[in-house]
Amino acid sequence: MLCGMSDVTELDPEDKKIITLARSARARNGVAEGAAVRDENGRTYVAGTVALESLKLSALQTAVAMAVASGAKSLEAAAVVSEADRPADADLAAVRDLGGAGTPVLLAGPDGALRVAAEAR
Repeated sequence: MLCGMSDVTELDPEDKKIITLARSARARNGVAEGAAVRDENGRTYVAGTVALESLKLSALQTAVAMAVASGAKSLEAAAVVSEADRPADADLAAVRDLGGAGTPVLLAGPDGALRVAAEAR
């Protein structure tokens, strides 16, 4: 389910934080996307797009993988910063696999403005 939101100021401070972290990862690494996820204990995992010849992962898939590899059992929320108009289905599936259906997935533009709030499905 996708619902548009107009302004990041409508967000909880912890959700603003993961958008900021995702935006920073994108800019710092010069990649197409940056992402951050928050686990059940409030820990955050930040990643950028992985584009190797033998391995390709979106930023959000990478952040979810980092959370799993670090022992996270669930996710509270996820954010991705991208030029995209909506979260990719594979990203929503990765978040659902760890966080469950209904986990919030926030998509922001490179300027940090929230474009879409979705739920993992």
